[in-house]
Amino acid sequence: MQEDVRPLITDRALEVQRAYMRSVRKANYRPQSYYIVTLGCQMNVRDSETLAGMLEEMGYQRAASREQADLILYNTCCVRENAENRALGNVIWLKELKKLKPRLLICVGGCMMQEKGMAETLKRQYPFIDLIFGTHNLHRFPELLFRVIHEEKQVCEVLDSEGGVAEGLPVRRTSPHMAFINIMYGCNNFCSYCIVPYVRGRERSREPQRILEEARQLRDAGVQEIMLLGQNVNSYGGGGDAFARLLTELDKVGIPRIRFMTSHPKDLSDQLIDCFGRLEHLTGQLHLPVQSGSNRILELMNRHYTREKYLGLVEKLRQVRPDVGLTSDIIVGFPGETQADFQDTLSLVEQARFDAAFTFIFSPRAGTKAASMADDTPMEEKTRRIQRLIDLQQSLTQQALESQVGSRQQVLVEAVSTRDEGCVCGKTQRGHMVNFPGNTSLIGSFAEVDILCAGRNTLRGQLCQN
Repeated sequence: MQEDVRPLITDRALEVQRAYMRSVRKANYRPQSYYIVTLGCQMNVRDSETLAGMLEEMGYQRAASREQADLILYNTCCVRENAENRALGNVIWLKELKKLKPRLLICVGGCMMQEKGMAETLKRQYPFIDLIFGTHNLHRFPELLFRVIHEEKQVCEVLDSEGGVAEGLPVRRTSPHMAFINIMYGCNNFCSYCIVPYVRGRERSREPQRILEEARQLRDAGVQEIMLLGQNVNSYGGGGDAFARLLTELDKVGIPRIRFMTSHPKDLSDQLIDCFGRLEHLTGQLHLPVQSGSNRILELMNRHYTREKYLGLVEKLRQVRPDVGLTSDIIVGFPGETQADFQDTLSLVEQARFDAAFTFIFSPRAGTKAASMADDTPMEEKTRRIQRLIDLQQSLTQQALESQVGSRQQVLVEAVSTRDEGCVCGKTQRGHMVNFPGNTSLIGSFAEVDILCAGRNTLRGQLCQN
């Protein structure tokens, strides 16, 4: 089905890690409980599920809180500076906790550790951290933890090369009815503001049969929705129509809902757009980051498309599926952005009419091209611009939600509502969250819900009576 598939981590190498899992499980002293703090994107959440699976294979049980755990693991993010600062702040807090619990094990992994020099900085400045590892050697976590326990000294291992793809590692899913499936790792795009290619490595895709087998196992376990993950899922298998073919095969598996993220507009093929009109289980939701509405800024960002190209894709999608719900990412205050550039972004948002958008003020990341670009726009002006964008998007979000009032929607019930214990909540196929009266027996099942009214970011409804 595809050509660009990286070699697997060998069975022999993975068996070595399974042997370490068994050894840790039998150790005279090892921590009994763990707690994982995950920062960042869904890819990190999925990595944390694998780490949790390996820990439980080693005999650990999940603690109810960090304070109660014998081992605390931070899975970090470095896409934006505030995520990095948050991770460092939390790690420093653990120093005080370790004074109260001297045998507490502290592990730090994830994207932030792959930044140049970051692991060595943590090793030097935070000697109370027991284990430091990166994204490329996550599959070696059992061996590294074994060394920490038996050598009783700090272990730091971060690999520069991304290597292959590890299959068959244990997983502890966070939900019994919704599941993430990684279909590829890394990114080849090198957008000028983005550090992901440097910390996640180049693109490498999983074999389609491995993905399909995982989906069948999830279906048989009762999973109702899968989310396919990749830094750029559209370029799965080297691009072209490989992802559309994979979706077609996954649709045949029979899981009721299929979603995916994140997509790059330059790789949104006509074959993929066609999937939204013909595949039974592919939901009508697409996250399609635009980042800017200015052609000049898009070129500086190295995005490889124009605003006209992007809006053309939106038009094609809505021709195939008129009710498709689009969401996006938008950066305000990119170096050199003028008022005219920002107006172009506002006008694109008005034309695209996103259901929602994640908006950010530009955050320079060391090692990226944009970090060295001249930036003479005052922060006060950037703040004013992003507030205008937020206000516009909030108005569009409200209109999208109000358009659903009076309709009947199929909702996959996820949990008890955080706002009302007498209600449950879940998403429509378009991705809108709905709260409605119900009990826990509905969780994990589909419910037909009549939409009564729209709130600021969610819908409210009632169970269909006929």
